Amino acid sequence: MAFTLPTDIENRPVAVIGAGTLGRRIALMFTTQGGLVRIFDKSPKAGDAARAYLDENMAPVAARTEGGKPGRVVITDDMPDALADAWLVVEAVPERLDLKKEIFGELDREAAPDAILASNSSSYATSEFIDRVQHPERVLNMHFYMPPVQNAIDIMSDGHTDPAIMDLLKARLPRYGVHPFEAHKESTGFIFNRIWAAIKREALSVVAEGVSTPQDVDEMWKINMGTPAGPFRMMDQVGLDVVLDIENHYAAENPALPAGPRELLKKYVDAGHLGVKTGQGFYTHDTPS
Repeated sequence: MAFTLPTDIENRPVAVIGAGTLGRRIALMFTTQGGLVRIFDKSPKAGDAARAYLDENMAPVAARTEGGKPGRVVITDDMPDALADAWLVVEAVPERLDLKKEIFGELDREAAPDAILASNSSSYATSEFIDRVQHPERVLNMHFYMPPVQNAIDIMSDGHTDPAIMDLLKARLPRYGVHPFEAHKESTGFIFNRIWAAIKREALSVVAEGVSTPQDVDEMWKINMGTPAGPFRMMDQVGLDVVLDIENHYAAENPALPAGPRELLKKYVDAGHLGVKTGQGFYTHDTPS
């Protein structure tokens, strides 16, 4: 079924569903051209944290974007208010398949008929959670990494996505300082995350087997790769619970994957040591976010 592309994009808002670490960062990028972004979250605490983050970062990030100027942000706990006349809706809720199925059924019912519905899922293909969607031709994966620092995006069809959506996003998204790359066939982990998952898994295996420590792996990585952080510090940033969820998803698809990395992660998660957000993970962090 053909999809009617959204019109008058310059004068219509973007909606972000979820005010967590990535949701607020995604929203930030869509404020860089002076437009309106609405963020939906039922948690007042998450909404307040998102507001503080955006107030601090909107002006400097817009200044670094070509033709940029700070936009406006509305944070709401009312889904219809968030979706009203949005040309693009980006889901950024936790990596739970049941939750994503519920959310996308609601988005398909409530969003404007020409709205593009995108998931920021880091591990699930949208084909896995569109069983309640009547218009799968407007749904796709649009996976962000950690903007405004890591600004590549994977885009991937749900198997029904109108190709014109891909063309529109490839042309439009760079205006906001983010850069889309299309996965041309369905791939768990898309492009970069599929490669990164193998790196994380092997780093975890090296520690789980007692070969090295998280700190030594990271120091070697920094020296050899010339990066400011290694795999374990980056996993702390993401959240070890999220990393474990992703690893469990890969293992469900491929039972031959080693169990050691998941067992190591589970020890930390069971102890409540989730990384930066709890102040303790593979590292101790002074100021939990």
